[in-house]
Amino acid sequence: MASSDPILRLEGVVKKFGGFTALHGVDLEIREGEFFTIVGPSGSGKSTMIRLLVGMDEITDGAIWLRDQRIEAMPANLRPTCMVFQSLALFPHMSVGQNIEFPLKLRKTDPKTRKERALELLDLLRLPRDYYDKRVSQCSGGEKQRVALARALAFDPEILFFDEPLSALDYRLRKTLEKELKDLHQRTGKTFVYITHSLEEAMVMSDRIAIMKAGRFEQIAVADEIYGNPVSRFVAEFMGEVNLFEVTFADGKTLQGPGLTVKAGLKRKGLPSGGKGLLMVRPEFIRFCAQDETPDYQIKGRLLAEYALGSRIQYEVETAEGKILTVEKLRQDRANSVEIGSDVLLGFDAASTHLIGDS
Repeated sequence: MASSDPILRLEGVVKKFGGFTALHGVDLEIREGEFFTIVGPSGSGKSTMIRLLVGMDEITDGAIWLRDQRIEAMPANLRPTCMVFQSLALFPHMSVGQNIEFPLKLRKTDPKTRKERALELLDLLRLPRDYYDKRVSQCSGGEKQRVALARALAFDPEILFFDEPLSALDYRLRKTLEKELKDLHQRTGKTFVYITHSLEEAMVMSDRIAIMKAGRFEQIAVADEIYGNPVSRFVAEFMGEVNLFEVTFADGKTLQGPGLTVKAGLKRKGLPSGGKGLLMVRPEFIRFCAQDETPDYQIKGRLLAEYALGSRIQYEVETAEGKILTVEKLRQDRANSVEIGSDVLLGFDAASTHLIGDS
């Protein structure tokens, strides 16, 4: 379980490459023992961030603290941290055991102790002990991933950094290793800082998620908070399929939006009178309604398409105003009575919506 005390702290960190600013005065606290994931689109600054944290690049301005010690000027090899790369960077000509022992050999640990530690780590990563003498080139993708993790743990680092380590793996293996990484985090109690472009990875594994945009953190929170209560259009759309309605507040309490019918008497706190915002509802909270139903919000449309997504069914609906809405149902809740091209009435309730003050 993560401590409430920060192990790593950034204060006003700036990183410039010539005239380009990759990070804009970033502040961040990572708690000891937590699984902290940074996600964002390409070019958002997440890889730059982790290179600074691990000591591979120098910051332009600001400070990085490890507990009560400033470390931004400390060389990477002197920091109590370790990095697991996307490429894994294993030595193909070495055995599994030699790869795991490599950091211990650099520290001039005696051979007997090195081997004992390597075997302990094979146990921890749930690899057979006879893999100690197996060539890395003979290992599968998942096995190589575990060897890379064992080698990183051989350093006994306080913080492990991960730079998209699962992105090159096939989907099924990736899902397996997501769960194994989360389990490994719980068993070791180490602080994990993880970089990914995959929202699914972040949601499965993380204690907290940080969303990056253009060199800044847009929102930092637990997964459910970011998914259900995003602070901006960018976060709402980045966190998966979403329906956003541009709305205004007629009197500071009553919402109005194109094509949106609001239940009589429904009030909600929001923006000042005349203020504009976005009413967000995720696809799973919208339902097909009968004419006599009275949800808090209704909107008419025409069913354009239906897609089978494994356990879910996704529908695309076009409103009279030309807006495309997405509806999702579990397969067992499939709307069998709704035909492609037919007129439909959609509804959703206020409790399932979130208001973003961002037009």
